[in-house]
Amino acid sequence: MNAGTAPPGFTEFVSARYPALVRYGTLLTGDLGHGEDLTQDALVKTYRGWQRLGFPAGGDPEAYTRQVMARAAWRAGRRMWRRELPAAAPPDRAAAGNAYDRHDTAEVVLAALRELPPGQRVVLVLRYWAGLSEQEIAAQLGCSTGTVKSRASRAIATMRRTVTLTDAFTLTETT
Repeated sequence: MNAGTAPPGFTEFVSARYPALVRYGTLLTGDLGHGEDLTQDALVKTYRGWQRLGFPAGGDPEAYTRQVMARAAWRAGRRMWRRELPAAAPPDRAAAGNAYDRHDTAEVVLAALRELPPGQRVVLVLRYWAGLSEQEIAAQLGCSTGTVKSRASRAIATMRRTVTLTDAFTLTETT
């Protein structure tokens, strides 16, 4: 591979799938900026392995890229330091009123996902957004099925506590 020349099919893959991969990364990380970073890091790894893995003819580059993203998000959640430090004082608050008046279902769900620890968030996204089974998630993340089940259970319980009755009412009104 020459410097500056993408392997056959790579540019087309990125052009076609980049927005979907960024959405996936946003769900895995809980943040658009981090989701873009995660996507770009995974695409670098996909690029490096493109010919070795026989893409696009010999495999599924999107599945490979998503697996790289899920594993990276999983590992990032296990690190002690997560690059962000809490502020000494909370930001200024908006005026009184219902904060969820302008929110749609996706925003409420994404906000609830942001509150989860990264390991729980990754498991929920793989289970309910990507549609993987518990065994497939365990294989993809290199952990036991029991770990996947416990993380999913804790995440769902946390989200049930996080999403208040006001949120639930707003969700039923907008859907």
